[in-house]
Amino acid sequence: MQMAFKLPEIDRDATRAAVESALETYQMYLLMDLEELQPKITSSFNLVPVVPNNQFHSTTEDIAIKKMDQEKKRKEYVKKIQKAVNRLGYQERSIIINRYLKNDDVYDYEVYNDLGFSERKYYRIKARAFYKLAFILRIEIYKQEGEAS
Repeated sequence: MQMAFKLPEIDRDATRAAVESALETYQMYLLMDLEELQPKITSSFNLVPVVPNNQFHSTTEDIAIKKMDQEKKRKEYVKKIQKAVNRLGYQERSIIINRYLKNDDVYDYEVYNDLGFSERKYYRIKARAFYKLAFILRIEIYKQEGEAS
């Protein structure tokens, strides 16, 4: 008797939303300026005396460390998205770059007109690109057993 191995089915809408969210996060990370993590220049007073423990503790140091960690995380994320997009085929890559990764806010019809694709071909290639990106980035979402198609 053979065991049947059934692959789980991908939830296309949820996966598409996850990829779009990842691409939006990429755009936001490119624009991000961490002004909220600037050190305070005014002194603060506490009623509780400082306990001497021979350790230097500075809010400026804490903010600098947090800022460096966030900057490292941001750069790694941007690099991860760029590597993933570069693994796509030429047509898929051109659609993703022109639609989601440029600073201009453009619509799908503008992109497929600029690239010279028919509407149907554009959406077919875009769906394939999203599907591939989801797997490359490991953000694909599967349907739960018992979910209706």
